[in-house]
Amino acid sequence: MEKLKMQSPDKIDENLAKIAKVFPHVITESKDQEGNITKAIDFDLLKQSLSSVLVEDEAERYRLDWPGKKASLLKANTPINKTLRPCREESVNFDTTENLYLEGDNFQVLKILQESYLNKVKMIYIDPPYNTGKDFVYTDKFKIDKDEYEEEIGLYDEEGGRLFKNTDTNGRFHSDWLSMMYQRLIVARDLLKDDGVIFISIDDNEVHNLRKICDEVFGEENFVSNMIWQKKNSPQNDAKTISSNHDHILLYSKSVNNYKFELLERTPEQLKKFKNLDNDPRGPWSSGDLSSKTKAKNHSYPITSPGGKVFYPPKGRQWAPSYETFLTLLKDNRIYFGIDNNSQPKHKQFLNEIQQGIVPTSILLSEIVGSNTNGIKELRAINLVFDSPKPSRLIKHLLKISCKKGIILDFFSGSATTAHAVMQLNAKDGGKRKFIMVQLPEKTDESSEAYKAGYKTISDIGKERIRRAGKQILDELKAEQTKAGDKLFEDDKAQELESKLANLDIGFRVYKTDSSNMKDVYYHPNDYEQMTVEDLVSNTKEDRSPEDLLTQVILDLGLELNLPIEKRRIKKNDVYFVLHNSLVACFDDELDFDIVDEIAKIKPLRVVFKDASFRDDKDRINLESRFKRLSPDTLIKVL
Repeated sequence: MEKLKMQSPDKIDENLAKIAKVFPHVITESKDQEGNITKAIDFDLLKQSLSSVLVEDEAERYRLDWPGKKASLLKANTPINKTLRPCREESVNFDTTENLYLEGDNFQVLKILQESYLNKVKMIYIDPPYNTGKDFVYTDKFKIDKDEYEEEIGLYDEEGGRLFKNTDTNGRFHSDWLSMMYQRLIVARDLLKDDGVIFISIDDNEVHNLRKICDEVFGEENFVSNMIWQKKNSPQNDAKTISSNHDHILLYSKSVNNYKFELLERTPEQLKKFKNLDNDPRGPWSSGDLSSKTKAKNHSYPITSPGGKVFYPPKGRQWAPSYETFLTLLKDNRIYFGIDNNSQPKHKQFLNEIQQGIVPTSILLSEIVGSNTNGIKELRAINLVFDSPKPSRLIKHLLKISCKKGIILDFFSGSATTAHAVMQLNAKDGGKRKFIMVQLPEKTDESSEAYKAGYKTISDIGKERIRRAGKQILDELKAEQTKAGDKLFEDDKAQELESKLANLDIGFRVYKTDSSNMKDVYYHPNDYEQMTVEDLVSNTKEDRSPEDLLTQVILDLGLELNLPIEKRRIKKNDVYFVLHNSLVACFDDELDFDIVDEIAKIKPLRVVFKDASFRDDKDRINLESRFKRLSPDTLIKVL
């Protein structure tokens, strides 16, 4: 019977084990802060193992450095004792939805999700603070004091005299932002599937730095595009130099060799040129020039139209196909001589034989994907306000080129435009995308319209937007179904609408970050040699519910938070079933041992009980022996 860790994974130990597997000779020992002997890496030996020349000292090399980078990397790899607690009253369709809204500091949330969503996220979109001096609200512990900072960046010479710097405030300003982004991207990368991608919105202020840290985190070979989004249609008349009418969207893949981008649908305007003037059974086609600038033998032959007119290639050009190929095309009705059968010969190109869509481009025009103004209007349409929301059309465009199904993560979710876009697109194309929104409960300005309307935090706005947008999308789909019923629509159209309605998920489970459900004694039992009788009763905090404990257990076991959960009353105990028999858990202090056999007969993959449920070691042995007899493959855990 094993004890659950109940904390995020220790990436340092994982990375050390990976290095030890490849370079066992670099593993050594050292003392930790408490004087205990622990495994460590001889970095000098590791450097030498990775170099074809003698490594003697620090060498100059190409990289981006800033004060706090190492501390940020350490933080990304260090476990935290945090958890998520379910909030049913703020959720929509909690028991059936597969969407998540996670409220809390996004770095903590990413750490909490590390095991459950490792290599499972198909697409990440984030719109982080642009570091303009007004929007940086994250207060991470990696910040160092001013004296330490100035010493690290060299503001003093060897004699202690102060050196001139243009602005030390600005230097630290960039460093704090870089550290904030760096550690979050390191953790986020591990969540992406091998064929997953990340889109990051940014402006000119930090795009150069963001590109460098993304090259480091994702690998510069996995850079795909710096997309340019036209966010404004009109120039800023108060601009001192050039009106900035665009933002950047950096696109990186987890592995560029594994990712396949989706083609975009052709617009009605692009489809206009495809017609079927001769009722060809192969369907619509467009006519293309039969000549080219190719210089080759047997390409300047005369062509006689069905009407008897003879044509030669235009001056300075030749026919693209050879004479033999032309005869084959003619026989296959792929040459068109116009309605009068006496016009310049053209080559027929059938729509069903060419690439079924358009390759995405790096320029995102506002007329296609929307502008900032469209984003504001979209929120006003559901009676909400937010500063500079992205238009859902922009996010839908990114979704279209990246995935038709899978998990979509936005850990700077703001007004929840990404969730809105996911629901809209699923309603339109029947896709099976699921969203995870993460937002800090940052307070709204007391003078803002949002605050006056009762929204005290940004996360309050985001949750309400999903509720209203979901209802709007559902109503529109039902109206379309009613309209289809009033007309003689084909059966497949009616079935398509019925399927979309049945599969549309407009709900979301709300979870909020909090300290661990476990008391300190759970993690450091050796520090509590003298304990009161009350402490011995339970190692879980008194204010935590069974659903709180279940959520942390689900995360600790690496299961997803959107799995179906069923609560059953068996004998005298409440028992939770997650995804049928994937996990069965009971957190009652008094365990009716008559239920053990019933649970074991279901043959669950995992069972979890509270340590306080057992009166003594005899009860534990009894439980283990029953499972060994009835369900020997079940993994038994306690907390």
